Amino acid sequence: MEHTLALTLEYQGSAYHGFQVQPQVPTIQGELERALEALVGTHVNTRSASRTDAGAHARGQVVAFEVATSYPAKDVVRALNALLPADIRVQRGCEAPEGFDPRRRASSREYRYLLLNRERPSALWREFAYHVSSPLDAEAMGRAAARLVGQHDFAAFSGPVREGRSTRRRVFRAEVRRSGELVTFAMEAEAFLPHQVRRTVGALVRIGKGEMTVEEFQGLMEGTSADLAGPALPAWGLYLESVSYPEELLHHPSDRNT
Repeated sequence: MEHTLALTLEYQGSAYHGFQVQPQVPTIQGELERALEALVGTHVNTRSASRTDAGAHARGQVVAFEVATSYPAKDVVRALNALLPADIRVQRGCEAPEGFDPRRRASSREYRYLLLNRERPSALWREFAYHVSSPLDAEAMGRAAARLVGQHDFAAFSGPVREGRSTRRRVFRAEVRRSGELVTFAMEAEAFLPHQVRRTVGALVRIGKGEMTVEEFQGLMEGTSADLAGPALPAWGLYLESVSYPEELLHHPSDRNT
C-alpha cells in the first residue's frame, strides 16, 4: 500500500540547472529521484513547493512523493542522505496526507537574497552572494521594501508569464538588513512570479546606489511607470528559505518529528 512522505531539502544549487528535471543536465529533482529509485527499486515521481532557478540554493525546499514501502520517515531520511551528493541533504521527513501537494497546499514561501557590499569581490562568497562594489544605502532599500507588503500587481517585477495568468500577489513581509558587508533582502509571500525576487532586488540595488527613488519604485507597483523592475540579479544569491502550510498540516510538514 502506498503512502505519502514529505521531506525538507537543503541544497547548494551551484552545480545544478535548477530544481526541475531536465534532459542531459544535472538537477536537484533528478538527483533526488535517482536516490529514491536506488532506495526503493522503482522510479518515484516527486513534487516540490518551488522550482528554484539554476544556481539558486535552498534551506527549506519541501518535496512530496508516494512510496510503497514500510520504512519510517526517519529511515528514509538517513538512507537518502547516504545516497545523495554532498551538496543536497534531507533535513527532515514525515508522513503527509494522501496526495499532499507541497506547491498547491503552501500558504506562504520565504526567499532571501544575499548581497556582498564591499569594494572587492570575494573568492569565498562568489557562489553564495551577489557582489556590489558601490556603497549601498540599506536604509533607503528597506523603506522601499516595506512598500511591497500587501496585495499588488507585480507585473513590472515578473519575467514572462502565461497569457491570462494573474500577476497580483500578496506579500506578508519584506525587509532589508545589513550585517557588516552583507546586505540581506527577505520576502515572504503567498506565491511568487517568475524571477520576482531577483528583479525586486535589482531595483532595490538601484535605490541603494541612488539611481532610483523610493517613489519611482512605488510607481512600478502601482503601474504608473512604463519601466520594468530589475535588472534580474543572478540566481547564486537567491535562497528558498522556508515554506509554510495551514494549521491542519501542522504548520509545515517538515516540522513534524521524525
